[in-house]
Amino acid sequence: MQILDFNSKVFLAPMAGITDYPMRRLVSSFGSGNIVSEMVAINALSRKNAKTWRIADVRQEPYKVVVQLVGGEPDLFVDAAQFAYELGAYSIDINMGCPVKKIVGNNSGSYLMKDISLAERIIKKVVQATPLKVSVKFRKGWDSSHINAVKFAQMCENAGASYITVHGRTRAEFYSGQADWDIIASVKQAVKIPVIGNGDVTSPQKAKELLTYTGADGVMVGRAALGNPWLIAQIHNYLEQGTEEPKISKEIVKQTLLTHIKGLVDYYGEKIALGLSRKYVCWYCKNMRDARKFRENYVRIDNLNEAIAEVNRYFDNYIEE
Repeated sequence: MQILDFNSKVFLAPMAGITDYPMRRLVSSFGSGNIVSEMVAINALSRKNAKTWRIADVRQEPYKVVVQLVGGEPDLFVDAAQFAYELGAYSIDINMGCPVKKIVGNNSGSYLMKDISLAERIIKKVVQATPLKVSVKFRKGWDSSHINAVKFAQMCENAGASYITVHGRTRAEFYSGQADWDIIASVKQAVKIPVIGNGDVTSPQKAKELLTYTGADGVMVGRAALGNPWLIAQIHNYLEQGTEEPKISKEIVKQTLLTHIKGLVDYYGEKIALGLSRKYVCWYCKNMRDARKFRENYVRIDNLNEAIAEVNRYFDNYIEE
C-alpha cells in the first residue's frame, strides 16, 4: 500500500532535541528515507514563539518533511496546523504517544490514548484545518491493563487520518523491554489506511522482519539512528533492492561526526552547538575502543577548533581490533 506519495517505506522518528535541521539534513544526505521533524508544541507555535517557529520552519529543506505537532487543545491545533502548512510542512503528524511526564501532564502525547473523544476532536480539527495529509503516532496503550491500540487506530481512520504509526510499547513501558509487534499486526488487520510499525528496528534485517511479521506498510526508526544517520538509507536500500551495505568505515564515521558538529555550529552557534555535540560524540563512538577517554576529553572542550582536533586525534589514531 502506498503511503501518500513518499518514496520510501522507512521513516526517521521524530525525537525532541534530536531530529533538528542538522540531523535531518545529515540523514537525507545518505539517500532515501522519510524525514520527520522534532515535536512542535502547538501552544508555542500558535503564539509564534521564535524558537518554536524556527523548529517548525522547513521551507528551505529540499526534501519532504513531516512536521509533528504535540498538544491537547483542539482549537490551538487548528492555528498550529495552519502555521505548519505555511512553514513548508509536507504533511502533519499528531503526537499521541510521547510518554514524558511533562507532555502527559499537559493532556498531550500518550495521555490522549486515555481520552479518545478528545483525541478524535483534535484529529478532525487538524484534518479540516489545511489541505495537508494528517497522520497520528500512538502507542500500544496506556499500560498493560489498558491496551487499546486497535480501537484507537479505528478512531484515527474514521476521523480522517491518512496513515498511522504504532509504537509497540505502552506509555508505562516508555522504551524498556521488547516492543510488541503483535499489536502492530492487529492494528494492521483492523484498518484500511497504511500502518507504520515502530519499535526495536535496529538494522535493515530487523526492518524487513517487522514488515513480514506484522504486514505493516512501513517502519519508523528512532534510537537506532543515533550515531548512525546512514541507517535510514541502508534500510531503504535493503528493503527495495536487497542491498546489504558494507560496514561503515571509521573514516566515514569521523567525517560524518565532523559534518554533524559543524552543522550544529552553523544552526545554533558555537557555544550551544558544542554542548549539544557531546551527546552525539557518545553515540557515534559507542562500542568503539578507548571511547570513554575520548568522551572525557571532548566534554572539557569549549571551542570548535579544539573539538575538531580532538575528533581527528581519536579517529586518526584508532586501530581496528
